[in-house]
Amino acid sequence: MTMPASIPIELVTRLRTYYSQQQLVELSLDVMKWNAQKVPVALGTDDWINPGELSDLAFDADGRWIR
Repeated sequence: MTMPASIPIELVTRLRTYYSQQQLVELSLDVMKWNAQKVPVALGTDDWINPGELSDLAFDADGRWIR
């Protein structure tokens, strides 16, 4: 991931040559989705997920997720 303002205009121009605006948004969201878990994994604070089992979800009164 990077700061959008730090992407060289030449790269932006090339990307817009090959991808539509909708495709660029989709690609950006896909990359963000896969990067979101990297920090908790690196810190060892991610929750263990057991394959084939449902994960518990709990929310506080304000609708925020509770570990």
